[in-house]
Amino acid sequence: MHDVPGSGILAAQGITLLTTTGAISADSPYASDQIQPASLDLRLGARVFRVRTSFLPGARSVAACIAAFVLHEMDLTKGAVLETGCVYIAELQESLALPPDLSASANPKSSTGRIDVFTRVITDRGAAFDQVEAGYHGKLYAEISPRTFPVKVRTGSRLSQIRFRRGEPRLGDGELAALHAATPLVDAPNPSFQGGIAVSIDLSGFNGLIGYRAKRHTGLVDVDAPGAHKAADFWEPLPADGSGALILDPGQFYILASKESVQVPPDFAAEMVPFDPLVGEFRVHYAGFFDPGFGFAAAGGSGARAVLEVRSRDVPFLLEDGQIVGRLVYERMAEVPATLYGAGAGSNYQAQGLKLSKHFA
Repeated sequence: MHDVPGSGILAAQGITLLTTTGAISADSPYASDQIQPASLDLRLGARVFRVRTSFLPGARSVAACIAAFVLHEMDLTKGAVLETGCVYIAELQESLALPPDLSASANPKSSTGRIDVFTRVITDRGAAFDQVEAGYHGKLYAEISPRTFPVKVRTGSRLSQIRFRRGEPRLGDGELAALHAATPLVDAPNPSFQGGIAVSIDLSGFNGLIGYRAKRHTGLVDVDAPGAHKAADFWEPLPADGSGALILDPGQFYILASKESVQVPPDFAAEMVPFDPLVGEFRVHYAGFFDPGFGFAAAGGSGARAVLEVRSRDVPFLLEDGQIVGRLVYERMAEVPATLYGAGAGSNYQAQGLKLSKHFA
């Protein structure tokens, strides 16, 4: 019997231990690639419910909220199309029985964010999205709302991922600066440390492009069909015109990239969070987890850009080259993962530059 790792983000081997002790249970056997270096992919279950409103359960169960707000139910074992602008609640196959010293947080998978599917995990009696309180016992659900493309999903589709955390492993700015001095985390000459390490936007161009803008009124994206969709049917390339600027149109979705290359050392995990909600009316990066080894040379990387999923809210907004749009916070791992990001199968974005999701060829 192995001891449960100590304080920090649980690595793959710690997550595997949770699946054998019953702290994580599932409706069907785990997929061979479901456990990532520092997270567990969550799978859609048998049913999804179209509801008339998003909600937080508060003192109620999610099932009670679904019963109050449901419009109709769909069978995911046969596959279902989720339409843009609608809100759905899906049962997840994984359930939790966490010990009192273990909490968790969830985020969309990178490929989910890059097709503008807004999704977040909900728990019974939850007071916040994507947060699982220490000691939680119960089912997990996903709120799903496609914003740009209709998507086809089915039982077993993976839209979200969950990290398990013991203690308070997040680095303060002083610790982060010291780590950067020892092992450069970004390739900026004078990085800013303010609630994390600052990440800025690159509008100078990648092989003549600054990014992509999603087309409207497209066909659907099958989330389980990598490489099966023509990029030109869904995306409008944005050529670099030398201005170093881009005006975001309200309601439009963009794929852009960071100016800095990012590295995540093997004994740390990172997450992209908003830099400051007061700097502009736009949303950056739905999918925020960066695994140990992301962009790291020993794991097959040489630094990798952070691909940014960007949406303007209500008014046109000007982005300029080098503008800070997010920050990376780093947390200590409880132990180094047995396999780093990029060192095994399923690492779609190692050493990436400006890159659409894996669904597009």
